[in-house]
Amino acid sequence: VQFEESGGGSVQAGESLRLSCAGFGMMFSIDVLEWYRQVPGKERELVASISGGGLANVADSVKDRFTISRDNAKREVYLQMNNLKPEDTAVYYCNNPRGRNEGYWGQGTQVTVSS
Repeated sequence: VQFEESGGGSVQAGESLRLSCAGFGMMFSIDVLEWYRQVPGKERELVASISGGGLANVADSVKDRFTISRDNAKREVYLQMNNLKPEDTAVYYCNNPRGRNEGYWGQGTQVTVSS
């Protein structure tokens, strides 16, 4: 299992970002895919997940601002983040249950939101 995250950056509060993640070494089209985020000194937090069939779950804390989607043909999963807030500042990672069980975490992509 391997994931490559991209799309992070530094934005002002209220702006949007779209994160992308390419997955390798898995049955991509059927695997559950997940987005996590982590702030230094805090535990990694599950932000959103999506099943192979497209059933999405998003954390209550971001439900009205974040959307997860996937393109199985491109082997990519996305996190659309709107109306960003300073508290969304974190490193964002994608993963799947198999990767987590194996202890895998990629490099992630940094999102910094300034007020």
